[in-house]
Amino acid sequence: MWSVSSWIAAAALAFLSLPARAGASPCADIEGAAYTVCDFDARKHDIRLFLRDEKGEIYGSFARLADGLANKGETLVFAMNAGMYAEDRTPVGLYVENGRTLNGANTRSGAGNFHLKPNGVFWVDGARAGVTETARFLKNPQRAQFATQSGPMLVISGRIHPRIHEDGMSQKFRNGVCVQDGHIMRFAISNQPVTFYEFARLFRDRLHCKDALFLDGGSASALYAPSLSRHDRFTPTMGPILGVVEKANR
Repeated sequence: MWSVSSWIAAAALAFLSLPARAGASPCADIEGAAYTVCDFDARKHDIRLFLRDEKGEIYGSFARLADGLANKGETLVFAMNAGMYAEDRTPVGLYVENGRTLNGANTRSGAGNFHLKPNGVFWVDGARAGVTETARFLKNPQRAQFATQSGPMLVISGRIHPRIHEDGMSQKFRNGVCVQDGHIMRFAISNQPVTFYEFARLFRDRLHCKDALFLDGGSASALYAPSLSRHDRFTPTMGPILGVVEKANR
């Protein structure tokens, strides 16, 4: 017979295996609230990438983005920082917004997490979405209305990135994404500092993701989830933002 705690854990896992449903929160805290996971279905939800407003100024915060959308009669129902960026808040790697490539793919070698190859691309094109290794994405380009490159990949074909080791000691707040069945987008953020290996295991073992991508970490890792009454403030201003948008009169 299951204990109450086992039943609760199983119920939470069952919830997280389903796409977000109308009237239900798309987000849930799991692993003793160590992580927050938000699920959206590309066939039903409008997910976009945002960098600059109509005046060409970088949004820089969830609040400015939410206000800008509200002025157009739209509601921001979820947002997360969309990958790594330079000091001027522009993307480090590939960035596609509304079908326009605003920054090309970055295949250079270098220091830091972005260059811990293979890195990857999170892309959305209408009802389809995916996480693809950068080299594969460039070799067989996916038509994408929105795309952002970051790194490293956390999980590749069901295996943890070969350069992410269990004995890694660096612990930071981290956020990332995976896509299941070609349309279920799963965004996760740690609510406490974790290692790369712990974060990769979340996607592989708990969320059962075949391919998962690290978006960013440390103080740059932030979440906007009104369904959880959560609005992480980020200072200084952030770079690209990914968001789910609904019409305000829904």
